[in-house]
Amino acid sequence: MSATATTTERLAGLFDELAELTGQRNAIDGRIVDLVAEIDREELWGATGARSVAALVAWKTGTSHANAAAIATVAQRAEAFPRCVQGLREGRLSLDQVGVIAGRAGEGSDAHYAQLASVATVSQLHTAIRMEPRPDPAPRPGPQAAITKTSDGAFDLWRITLPLVESATFEAALHSHRDALVAECKPDEPSAMPTNVEAFMRLVERGWDAEVQRRPHGQRTTVVVHLDVEQKIGALHLGPLLPASERQYLTCDATCEVWFERDGDVIGSGRTTRTISRRLRRALEHRHRSCAVPGCAATRGLHAHHIRHWEDGGATELNNLVLICPYHHRLHHRGVITITGPAGRLVVTDSDGEQLCPGSLARPPRGTPPPVAPCSGPTGERADWWWYEPFQPQAPPALN
Repeated sequence: MSATATTTERLAGLFDELAELTGQRNAIDGRIVDLVAEIDREELWGATGARSVAALVAWKTGTSHANAAAIATVAQRAEAFPRCVQGLREGRLSLDQVGVIAGRAGEGSDAHYAQLASVATVSQLHTAIRMEPRPDPAPRPGPQAAITKTSDGAFDLWRITLPLVESATFEAALHSHRDALVAECKPDEPSAMPTNVEAFMRLVERGWDAEVQRRPHGQRTTVVVHLDVEQKIGALHLGPLLPASERQYLTCDATCEVWFERDGDVIGSGRTTRTISRRLRRALEHRHRSCAVPGCAATRGLHAHHIRHWEDGGATELNNLVLICPYHHRLHHRGVITITGPAGRLVVTDSDGEQLCPGSLARPPRGTPPPVAPCSGPTGERADWWWYEPFQPQAPPALN
């Protein structure tokens, strides 16, 4: 037997097993969609503390948020696409194929796309759905004010887009601070003329003092370094570890705020105040960068919460504080979830007293695989879009 024949037979065997496993995986995804649809229909997900159905799926299955969103989308539109979802249950169609259809296809197109998906790839389905006639879109708004940031590892690039009036205000402030820097230059000390970058940094620094007076954490714009005094390891607040040279430079800079820590402990405020000080807030952010409730990845607008409530004698100390998002903060005070500590051994339970764990529900299967036919996937031949007839939505019935 030739080597070519041996390779062909080996590939044929592997492809047969691959087709069988693919069909079973598709059928399993179909069952998962049915379970998620029931959870969504009965509104059971709210009792788990999850922020949405997709967040619950990502948490409990350990999958990506994109894949969880596809499962949730198919579950929510299963009644509008019964043929496509049935193809998923039978192992003939993949979750990605049905997810594209459920996510963007028009109403009444179930039969059209169920037939097309048997031969079309995910990319081809994207193209076919884009060819659907759509209502005339509303006029797009013009450029919006925005500030964006990109980084290449060595420098950060900030891009500012402002309307003309706000741009004129910004430019006037920049020029004013640049003129102030020029006026501060001493005639007997030759130096380069101040740049717009220096003027901008002066503008930022002058705004810090006003922010300190206006809000509790007004000095958040201050550069903060966390320094372990035993291991001589420094890191920027919510940032990366620092090389030795940068650490020594920043700890020598009088404008930089340096926190000396030992074993991660920071001195708190005890029972003297209920308000979370700026120092404790920084320590909380450094310890946990997202909501402490399992399954929640929120990182913005987090609330500092007393695990043992202040009115119950809880201290404003690091081991009695945790950061949680506003959504879960409200759920906790409404009694939907319970948070107990200390912070190092945090326990979160739902309304039934069941502990919420950060891991997924995945475990070795105990049942038999779904009895479905092998799936070799769509044929994926080259699509001749010139002859393709897109789905035509039916016109709404005329009113008598």
